[in-house]
Amino acid sequence: MRTAIFAGSFDPFTIGHDSIVRRAIPLFDRIVIGVGVNERKKTMYTVGERVEAIAQLYAQEPRIEVKAYSDLTIDLAHREGANYIVKGVRSVKDFEYEREQADINKMLGGVETLLLYAEPQFACVSSSLVRELIHFGKDAKEFLPQIQYK
Repeated sequence: MRTAIFAGSFDPFTIGHDSIVRRAIPLFDRIVIGVGVNERKKTMYTVGERVEAIAQLYAQEPRIEVKAYSDLTIDLAHREGANYIVKGVRSVKDFEYEREQADINKMLGGVETLLLYAEPQFACVSSSLVRELIHFGKDAKEFLPQIQYK
């Protein structure tokens, strides 16, 4: 079984994240969306809210599971029996960071990383940008998939 991890803080989960997941679905038998808990980050939504909202988005897709985790992504990959980690790349800056992470994950645990480039229309969309728009009272719906946070 080909299992992949798609990991991030997803605060919030954007249309760019959704695009990566939907493009990865045909490549894998199972995708675990790992919602990272980082106590050093101030988040807009609790981990429970993020997990629940993302799970609702993919409720009709049996190959997708959504789980919270608070350790290394490679540890999540090992627990879930994942052969791959899927990451989205928007820019050269993202590429350099993700390449370093991919190298470490390969060295630590033998798990390959598959980089999917952001579709051009989503290259400017990031969770931090969406949080900032929301913070300043702007409508950010066009950057979010059809999910509800409680």
